Amino acid sequence: MKKPRTFRLWAQGDAHVGRDLEIGRESLADALGQSEQGGAEGGPPFGWDVAINVGDYSGEHGTPKDLEGEEVVRQFSVLKEHRREQIYSVSGNHDRNGLDEPEAAWFRKWIDPMGENTAFSCVDRARYPFPVVGEWMRYKFEVGNIVFLMMSDINEPSQKVGRGKLGGNPGGVVSQETFDWWKEQVDANRDRIVITVHHYVLKNTTFASDEWGGMKKDAHGNWEREYHRYFEEGTPAGASFLCWVGGAYDSGQFEAFLEDHPGSVDLWLGGHTHSSPDDTKGGRSCVERAYGGTTFMNVCALTRHMVHERTQPHSWLLTFTEGSRSVRAQCYMHTSEFQPQGWYDAAERTIELTRPFAFQDS
Repeated sequence: MKKPRTFRLWAQGDAHVGRDLEIGRESLADALGQSEQGGAEGGPPFGWDVAINVGDYSGEHGTPKDLEGEEVVRQFSVLKEHRREQIYSVSGNHDRNGLDEPEAAWFRKWIDPMGENTAFSCVDRARYPFPVVGEWMRYKFEVGNIVFLMMSDINEPSQKVGRGKLGGNPGGVVSQETFDWWKEQVDANRDRIVITVHHYVLKNTTFASDEWGGMKKDAHGNWEREYHRYFEEGTPAGASFLCWVGGAYDSGQFEAFLEDHPGSVDLWLGGHTHSSPDDTKGGRSCVERAYGGTTFMNVCALTRHMVHERTQPHSWLLTFTEGSRSVRAQCYMHTSEFQPQGWYDAAERTIELTRPFAFQDS
């Protein structure tokens, strides 16, 4: 009997390249190289067809700079067996520009999912293995009967202090136009496997994604950082989830839609909150089902030194098998401080889809 074909999706993000480089570590290049050649600490290489990066390439606490963009592109160049265009990306909150700058100027110049600035990013839109349709803020691509809906994080205009002074806050943001596009795409693909990608997960899904989930109180009852820095003017209660939609804080639009349309979205991939794959703050792990049966995954982070007390560099390989509803999700540890470099078998999960994967869309 012929062995079923597979599609291997590598889910990663939060490399915070500049921050790790300050400590002498190449967070993005290390992970890319390990996937192709294996790691210096014994981690094996692994094959992948497409990678999803959920954002935060930049390690700046302020606004990202061109020097770091050049470094990101240099680190991408370590790929030998894969094309740069096999990695599909969205913007994270650290990739945003300030309010007085063009929206996503740095992300569009150096990460460039649409191939608009090839001279800087080296991205050639024609070389994507699965064509992208849309714009940098929201786009889609399709693999067989899977449709990926990619949404970038943007600035919330009402937060007048600005991206730079607010650091990693406010929480996740999309425009009303992006939400409406997402809803239309989900409605139009009810007979397919739908995977949503954003830098943040939704509220009350994975660990530390509740209100104030990114903070803790000190001995005097004052809020301070646990996963995210505290910014009084940056809606810190919502620092760990996608909370701003169309200028409305904690609008619940995504959550309500999913609850009203159970099974319409199979998988939501996000990051932002750095973790161990064993983290269970709030009684939730890094992989949870919520809102009508959608599986939410926090797949981050590649960094070791951004929020160093919390971060264990890791990523996830998701294997879709033709004819099967089950997806094998394997966790890969990129360093050995907490677990040996390589596959962390205890973290492995099985994700159930609404329908079997097929390379040919019916």
